[in-house]
Amino acid sequence: QVQLVESGAGLVQAGGSLRLSCAASGRTFTTLTMGWFRQAPGKEREFVAAIIWTSSTYYAESVKGRFTISRDNAKNTVYLQMNSLKPEDTAVYYCASTRVAVATTPTQYSNWGQGTQVTVSS
Repeated sequence: QVQLVESGAGLVQAGGSLRLSCAASGRTFTTLTMGWFRQAPGKEREFVAAIIWTSSTYYAESVKGRFTISRDNAKNTVYLQMNSLKPEDTAVYYCASTRVAVATTPTQYSNWGQGTQVTVSS
């Protein structure tokens, strides 16, 4: 079982930046697809970005050009760099892992972190 711990929560003004980190336990990190999802109050959890073991990346249309997902296999860590933040980016952000190569829906992921709050003020 992979355990995931997110960090990097914060309050930022619109147009600002934040970087989220997700540290994973276990020795299989390099073979996992890692994803970021978010959930705003009253809304369903939605896909943000994913990175597979080859470092190919996938993004939701709403964050393309603003967010960047990356991974450091030596540190068992995946990052989400968020730039040009908007109030609509406000949500709890979750890190997740899966053995599915290209996974962009929550049901494809088997392990989840506890979530970290991102708030963007206007």
